[in-house]
Amino acid sequence: MSHSASHAESHGHDHGHGDHGHGDHGKYPFLAHHFDTPLQQFESGKLGMWVFLATEVLFFGALFVMYAILRFKNPEVFSYAANYLDTILGGVNTCVLILSSLTMAVGVRAAQTNKKGLLSLCLALTLAGAIGFLVIKYFEYTHKFHLNLKWGQAFYQPVTDADAQAAKVEPTPVANPVLAITSPNPSAGAAIEPIVQLPPSDATAIAAPKTGPDGVAPAEMVAAAGEAAHVGHKTGPHLLDPEMPANTHQFFAIYYLMTGLHGIHVLIGVGVIGWLLWGSLKGRYGSDYYTPVDLVGLYWHVVDLVWIFLFPLFYLIH
Repeated sequence: MSHSASHAESHGHDHGHGDHGHGDHGKYPFLAHHFDTPLQQFESGKLGMWVFLATEVLFFGALFVMYAILRFKNPEVFSYAANYLDTILGGVNTCVLILSSLTMAVGVRAAQTNKKGLLSLCLALTLAGAIGFLVIKYFEYTHKFHLNLKWGQAFYQPVTDADAQAAKVEPTPVANPVLAITSPNPSAGAAIEPIVQLPPSDATAIAAPKTGPDGVAPAEMVAAAGEAAHVGHKTGPHLLDPEMPANTHQFFAIYYLMTGLHGIHVLIGVGVIGWLLWGSLKGRYGSDYYTPVDLVGLYWHVVDLVWIFLFPLFYLIH
């Protein structure tokens, strides 16, 4: 029997199911009315958490299978698109989560040994790590959105001036428009005012697009292929890169889906760890009652473990 279970048993062993443990409810205010002993409550909660985590593994497992299928069908897409991810930021986030998992484990042990000050400190550090992970992810996402590294047809839209200025890159020129859209100018009678400025180059030459997914044509939406900047990872407008394979948007679709859902789980972790920290500061947890700390610790370790798989699959495949 584990230390936590044997410790909980020491508080509930003398109250068997014969008398339904009525004395325990007066002795332990944390004991719910539908449990007979603290041990029964602890083991029931632990079993429930393991069942919940099993469903989480099945949930993410299906996403990993979808990732494997997409990567098997388009290996060149994943190898190419991974260059647009910032490996340094991904590595920092990995270290942050690993350290937060360590502080969470120390916190659980502190609760078991009645070190309430250490418990509060560890929970605060774990909470800081979770928030730091989300902050880094926010900057990653916003930079990609400014570059139109999105899912679906939005991936093939040129970068606007506002987005380019926010992302500190050169805007993507729209190549080869078929015609300029015009509208009457009320102040000039029949005069026609152009809404879209034609480029000085030959605007009637239309390049043949690359093969796209389900009617989506990526490419040659730009005038001439430019050199994408390489500073650790690709930072230039992706539509300027002649080496971009068709269906590159699929990589970013699965990337946002899997990392986004993982981010939601981290956000949930921020909430429950914050709740634990509040309770620990009020002296709610100790050697006689640490079940919530233990269960949240299990959840947080699984969240960290999922990221341990996501990081190499997306950031290191190139």
